[in-house]
Amino acid sequence: MYIPKYFKVTNFDEIQEFVQMNSFGTLITTKKGKPIATHLPLQLMKEEDTYFITGHMAYGNPQWKTLETCEDVLVTFQGPHAYISSSWYEEENVPTWNYQAVHVYGTAHILDEEELKQDLTRLLQKYEKHRENPVLWDKLSTSLLEKELKGIVGFKIQVGEIQAAYKLSQNRNETDYVNIIEQLQNEKNPDSNKIAELMQKRSKNHL
Repeated sequence: MYIPKYFKVTNFDEIQEFVQMNSFGTLITTKKGKPIATHLPLQLMKEEDTYFITGHMAYGNPQWKTLETCEDVLVTFQGPHAYISSSWYEEENVPTWNYQAVHVYGTAHILDEEELKQDLTRLLQKYEKHRENPVLWDKLSTSLLEKELKGIVGFKIQVGEIQAAYKLSQNRNETDYVNIIEQLQNEKNPDSNKIAELMQKRSKNHL
């Protein structure tokens, strides 16, 4: 991913938090040179000193067959994004786009049944534990689970390289930066409002 120096993020704790908050990612592999992508809920896990991304897909999805044949796989995570009008600048310029994105490269392998069960248990715990009637692994019938397990393939990707870009107008002067936040707050778009919030939080470091 092309990342100008203004927008590069290297703080791993910050990146990890971003991935956990924006964990519906895109898994990209290749087959005979052709890119293949699937959009999936994913988890970032740590085992001893190594980080992994785990997930699962439908058995009928042929992409899982490429996981162990690709030298590297790519997983992308995206946060909020917003159009930035150059009419918000002091001086004449062109419009741009603000966004957050993380790319993770790594090597993959297929999970065995026990590993898949453990990963699904964690996934349900993450998204269900706060609900009034949580649907957790140990509350589901054995017959249903056995049926569903036959229809999916689990995978684990050992994290090799991480690239992170937060393009949040860090290259603008103080006047422009403050005005961009105000203009985004007035947009009737949740993503624009979220970008304004992120910029406001980071303003102490920027200004």
